[in-house]
Amino acid sequence: MNAYLSRVLEDVKTKNANEPEFLQTVEEVLSSLEPVIEAHPEYEKCALLERIVEPERTIEFRVTWEDDNHVWHVNRGYRVQYNGALGPYKGGIRFDPSVNLSIIKFLGFEQVFKDAMTGLPIGGAKGGSDFDPRGKSDAEVMRFCQAFISELYRHIGQDIDCPAGDLGCGGREIGYMYGQYRRLVGASEFGALSGKAVCTGGSILRPEATGFGAVYYLVEALKHDGEDIKGKRIAMSGYGNVGWGIMKKAAELGAKVTYFAGPDGYIHDPEGVSTEEKLNYILEMRAKDPMHCKPYAEKFGCEFVPATKCWGVKDVDIYMPAATQNDVNLDWAKKIAESGVKYYIEVANMPTTNEALEFLKEQKHMVVAPSKAVNAGGVSVSELEMAQNAERLYWTAEEVDEKLKGIMKNIYQSSVEVAERYGLGYDLVAGANIVGFQKVADAMMAQGIF
Repeated sequence: MNAYLSRVLEDVKTKNANEPEFLQTVEEVLSSLEPVIEAHPEYEKCALLERIVEPERTIEFRVTWEDDNHVWHVNRGYRVQYNGALGPYKGGIRFDPSVNLSIIKFLGFEQVFKDAMTGLPIGGAKGGSDFDPRGKSDAEVMRFCQAFISELYRHIGQDIDCPAGDLGCGGREIGYMYGQYRRLVGASEFGALSGKAVCTGGSILRPEATGFGAVYYLVEALKHDGEDIKGKRIAMSGYGNVGWGIMKKAAELGAKVTYFAGPDGYIHDPEGVSTEEKLNYILEMRAKDPMHCKPYAEKFGCEFVPATKCWGVKDVDIYMPAATQNDVNLDWAKKIAESGVKYYIEVANMPTTNEALEFLKEQKHMVVAPSKAVNAGGVSVSELEMAQNAERLYWTAEEVDEKLKGIMKNIYQSSVEVAERYGLGYDLVAGANIVGFQKVADAMMAQGIF
């Protein structure tokens, strides 16, 4: 590895030894950049890598809220504004007990390059809290969201930082936060948060956008090999907004999700989640109990396999991990490789450990696509929402869908082109890392050292 890259990586490891998730994603990105660093010796002279791995600003705060029994609780809130060289910070807010600073930093670092890949004028950020919305009443969620944004509001705004939703933070939570933000600033600043309800300036396709975009990316990868998505069978993890969006768009295009996994096990539906009845039932099922997918098998008379994942099944064409980080470790990766399935399309943020990702990339029969490219549809539609808000426009579902399709096609094609230009062949992972990095690096170089 290039001496400059090696030195920066070692320094990151020393400074962030207790942040494994952050270290994993920094190592994955930087390890792809050697040909770029070799071609740009000026980056070392201005300490560009040292600056790009450090967030511009890290905000940490307490969130105090009252439950329905008048008991007070204290959670920890975060916002990491990682890099704003390309525009206002943009990235989701995650509410989950697993949230800590390491996870928010890794998500923010990934977001920088994901946002850059879209070609839209947005920087990268991420935020969240260790609050768990599951099992809470609407009133409790509202009080928490109001307390959270009461601490964060002074750091955001449509020209500063525009948060969106993420795991555990959907349209309901964004609505409560936007309402409190409007109350605090005394203005209808629609662009301050994205993922809002359509009636308050939100984009009509935002909940499905990440899943739809992932399928559009898959379509391009299949085209590269002269294949059509029609008739393809998909195994995936997750059935939240992202997973549901994949199911819906795949069905529209003639493919079908025949396996999907949840926290309690996985479903095998040979007919696929391909009807309105099944898609609607998944919405009902996860609203009642997001921790169990077994009711789907009971409702539609198909197989449920408890306490395991569907990685390694052979009667599919595509794997799409779309649930959470580190869902696929080396043991699962080996089962995936042994299955003979050709396409491994990451969708969730960092769903594959670095060790497993490197192993899968070494499999000559496999096409591996990285999440930072595949799941960029969500942030793309969030930025389209900001554009609608700024110009007081309203786009139909068809218009948003068409714009999303064009963005995902461009992300795929630019990844292929840049990997080939640097002599890396058909490497979608390296191509995505380089495309995002180059856009941010160019902007940072143009703006001087600070």
